[in-house]
Amino acid sequence: MKVLVPVKRVVDYNVKVRVKSDGSGIDTAGVKMSMNPFDEIAVEEAVRLKEQRVASEIIVVSVGINACQDVLRTALAMGADRGVLIAATETLEPLAVAKLLKALVAREIVQLVMMGKQAIDDDMNATGQMLAGILGWPQGTFASKVVITADTATVTREVDSGLETVALALPAVITTDLRLNEPRYASLPNVMRARKKPIEVIAPHELGVEHSPRLTVVNVTEPARRAAGIKVKSVQELVERLRKEAKVI
Repeated sequence: MKVLVPVKRVVDYNVKVRVKSDGSGIDTAGVKMSMNPFDEIAVEEAVRLKEQRVASEIIVVSVGINACQDVLRTALAMGADRGVLIAATETLEPLAVAKLLKALVAREIVQLVMMGKQAIDDDMNATGQMLAGILGWPQGTFASKVVITADTATVTREVDSGLETVALALPAVITTDLRLNEPRYASLPNVMRARKKPIEVIAPHELGVEHSPRLTVVNVTEPARRAAGIKVKSVQELVERLRKEAKVI
């Protein structure tokens, strides 16, 4: 079974994001970039499936500039077999990314797409659902446990009311949540081996996909600063403040 894992290059989660002075977007100059944490979980789960001999090949794909090859190399060092970079200089919207992934799924004859539930830069949480919709495949989102058999994926997913378990007929799309696994650190020998693994670079038009943007960012601003917290001397004072100021009692 071939598994396709999309990975996105984002500002590292430890970095404080800065807005450009002209409000046109996020300032990434000189900022540490890394793989989206939810995508790391997806890569780890795919590698575990290969270690269990459920998956035969893991293909990682990223959409963006040439620097995205860094996150592909990271995924290859974790255990993926080969990478594909769909080269694009502009920021693509979830629907365009989903269409590109659909074309790649058809070209590679993939049976399972394992991907992060969302990217931490825009928190869209849309690409996986859109991909499943245009493929006509079943989907299991927010997965905290995945069990794959010959032709079925059983997914335990986190919902507002607790946990829900669904059975999906393969091929399917699964999006991963935080509690699914703990991604491994790539060892130095694996990092060195990853340098020799192939990364194919293709253009969107080679997949026959129109990806012109349909949305325009008007302005980006930082959230309003909140007032600093205060300390109270007793529970009674806390209750009084909640009653008078927060009006929650």
